[in-house]
Amino acid sequence: MTDSTPIKDPFFTAFGDLENTGPLPDRFILFGGNEPHPLCLLAAEKVQLYLKTQTEWKHNFGLNEVEEGPVIGKMFGVLVVKTEHNELGYLAAFSGKLAGGNHHSRFVPPVFDGLTDNSFLNVGMRELTRMNLEIKEMEDSESPESEMTISLLKTTRKTHSSALQQEIFNNIQFLNQAGKEKSLTDIFKAASYKNPPSGAGECAGPKLLQYAFQHKMKPVALVEFWWGLSPKSDLWKHGHFYPCCHEKCGPILAHMLEGLDQELG
Repeated sequence: MTDSTPIKDPFFTAFGDLENTGPLPDRFILFGGNEPHPLCLLAAEKVQLYLKTQTEWKHNFGLNEVEEGPVIGKMFGVLVVKTEHNELGYLAAFSGKLAGGNHHSRFVPPVFDGLTDNSFLNVGMRELTRMNLEIKEMEDSESPESEMTISLLKTTRKTHSSALQQEIFNNIQFLNQAGKEKSLTDIFKAASYKNPPSGAGECAGPKLLQYAFQHKMKPVALVEFWWGLSPKSDLWKHGHFYPCCHEKCGPILAHMLEGLDQELG
């Protein structure tokens, strides 16, 4: 007899049977500055409690004096979803890296992981490091004959760096509800950008939607919140909710949310 029990997803957290989740919205809700949907508030409270009490990793958010290392506040996101087995719960993500890494329990993985061993990015970065060392050694020698060689090496380094960046943009592929993939390059080209901005694709919102679409989960509502000391601009405040950023996420979300106005029932 085949066991039909669904396999537990390591990044999906179901709402408990005793929790009052309230009615589902009729359409997907992307937080835009008003009060987050109650389901998002419930999910965010759970993630924030985890951040206050977890001991799996160390990251200095600047919230107390005993934390070590540079202060780096983080944007986190929660996406309320329904699984293909009709379970209601949420996914969580962080923007960029957390505690120096891409992978942590309770948080969905990145869309593109450039830290894996022997990835084209790591291989390319090692080559850049080699070039930098060679250039430095020749500059330190102060040999007149090496000036032309140094100039050629710098040109080669610039070409290699640009090609590596373009390969990254081409390899980051985003899904939408219909299963259509589009590269970061094509997404931002369609939005009239010359190149994708630095850090595009690393924000919490796109990470969450990507994981949901990959695992046949239906997005219900999404919100992001800032955790940690405010940066110098004081734009983000600890524990406050924010919409996904326009510059880095706007074009990506336009693709990912295409056709997501269907009823959620």
